[in-house]
Amino acid sequence: MNKLIREQLRTFVYQNFLLGQDFVLGDSDSFLQNGVIDSMGVLELVTFLQETYGITVEDEELIPDNLDTFENVAAYVSQKLDSKASMNPSADRGVLV
Repeated sequence: MNKLIREQLRTFVYQNFLLGQDFVLGDSDSFLQNGVIDSMGVLELVTFLQETYGITVEDEELIPDNLDTFENVAAYVSQKLDSKASMNPSADRGVLV
């Protein structure tokens, strides 16, 4: 799942921030340090994550450890999805509540 999230995120970042630039960004390269995403871009990224994965990004979670690299974002989203699934285990099994 983490790999799928990373690839979806990569597509989003390249389409919305790099806009066809010939720039290669590795999985552990910082978005901020490489000038790919600024503070407004972080808000766009958060909106994408919330809409795409149905998660809520809390204010205190808006930190580089969660949102500054493909690896960090994929791990963060996976953790949020795992937490969401554990809170509602019937959702993953198709059981009607």
